[in-house]
Amino acid sequence: MEETILKVAGMTCGHCKQSVEKALTGVEGVEKAEVELASGTVKVSFEPSKTDTAKMKEAVEDQGYDVVV
Repeated sequence: MEETILKVAGMTCGHCKQSVEKALTGVEGVEKAEVELASGTVKVSFEPSKTDTAKMKEAVEDQGYDVVV
């Protein structure tokens, strides 16, 4: 299991938090996603053999948020 931190622009409320966490945990290989609204980040625990950050980024962007590199 590995962890990564994604910087996500546009998250401002509990609904945003829920949407992003749900989108990420729906990606195969993602074990856990925790949004920190104050910092605009998401800590993601994932299995690298099953997914990668590109798939995570796509899932977040499909919800209408931008992943900042």
